[in-house]
Amino acid sequence: MSTRGSFNGVLTLSLAIAFMGGAGLSRAADWPQWRGPARDGVWTEEGLVERFDSPQVPIKWRVAVGSGYSGPTVAEGRVFVMDRVAGPSPRERVLSFDAETGPEVWSYAYDCRYQGIQYEAGPRCSVTIDEGRAYALGAMGHLHCLDARSGKLIWKHDCRQEYGAKIPIWGIAASPLVEGGLVIVHVGGGEQASVIAFDKVTGQERWRALNDPASYSSPVMIEQAGRRVFVCLTGERMVGLNPQTGDLYWESAFRPKEMVITIATPVFDGSHLVATSFYDGMLLLKVRRDELAVEKLWQRRGENERNTDALHCCISTPLILGDHIYGVDSHGELRCLDLKTGDRVWEDLTATPKARWSNVHMVRNGDRIWMFNERGELIIAKLDPAGFHEISRAKLIEPTTGQLDQRGGVCWSHPAFADRRMYARNDKELVCASLSR
Repeated sequence: MSTRGSFNGVLTLSLAIAFMGGAGLSRAADWPQWRGPARDGVWTEEGLVERFDSPQVPIKWRVAVGSGYSGPTVAEGRVFVMDRVAGPSPRERVLSFDAETGPEVWSYAYDCRYQGIQYEAGPRCSVTIDEGRAYALGAMGHLHCLDARSGKLIWKHDCRQEYGAKIPIWGIAASPLVEGGLVIVHVGGGEQASVIAFDKVTGQERWRALNDPASYSSPVMIEQAGRRVFVCLTGERMVGLNPQTGDLYWESAFRPKEMVITIATPVFDGSHLVATSFYDGMLLLKVRRDELAVEKLWQRRGENERNTDALHCCISTPLILGDHIYGVDSHGELRCLDLKTGDRVWEDLTATPKARWSNVHMVRNGDRIWMFNERGELIIAKLDPAGFHEISRAKLIEPTTGQLDQRGGVCWSHPAFADRRMYARNDKELVCASLSR
């Protein structure tokens, strides 16, 4: 591990405001990007249901969509999602719907034939909304900036053609991140183009960095030593970059034992950074508060995907709550770990059926965790060192086989929570459910 580089300049007020919203000037109730306003899986709205009154969550509206892993986002009264139309001419689409009532507002489609991608259900990334613009990154590296109100194209890049992006076996999956005047993407390009920053208005390249292969993990922004740090989990390491220049502040190795199955987003609690991968277990870094540096506290990996240690998360991003880490292991085992050591405190097998890659997406609201599992169930629960405390559970949406043609299908896309409503999709429909008390 090494630390290097220095940061000159002062954080401007406008940059701080942009970060606090997570996506420009979006309303506080919006969910304008991957995992919410700050990309931390935190939902701050109040006035929510305490428990469900029936086995089925009441659906406010539903609309047809094509297949895809892209989770919905919500901003300024619109819902955005990506899907794929397989034939006769394969296309990826960016779709916008009315958040209140569901009708389609606009659709933007472009030709996209998948090459070398397994699990062809569709795009992986969530659409990022910022200051009236929608940034959509497809599975083959097509980046589009669209007018969020009309769907009109503003600018575009083909990251595979222009930057030599090496498309991983399951496609480009890291959702675009807006920071200040830039939109930053992790695409695994050649010639120092693993990470690329574009002017968010004009689309002009501002910087490029790293030769690392891409992972499937979406980057995040953190505060460290009074500076803004772009944190990206590549196919080889965790890095902290200057978001305005791409200069490397620090790095910590996280190399794959077999292949890159690093999907979960890095988790930051103000002092620690957590990385996790299906084959390669978990890494915990101490984030220095007085300098741009990190320290490895522990790294634990089991013998294989079944005999795991700590957490070998696949799709699900874990949580840090106090002195413990909570997450879903390789075959759906919900676990609690001691933050200091990585030792297992407990394991529970009731949140989702035990199966390879079995998944739960967890969103925190106050002292409750809203859990959306791959069976399409929504669970209200509490997590603490004493165990998993289920409060209520109800069906939201049916699993479909486009994302995974096993066990009757799955719901793997991350949901959105906005305006006391939840938006979720499978390979056939997008649904909206009211969660207001």
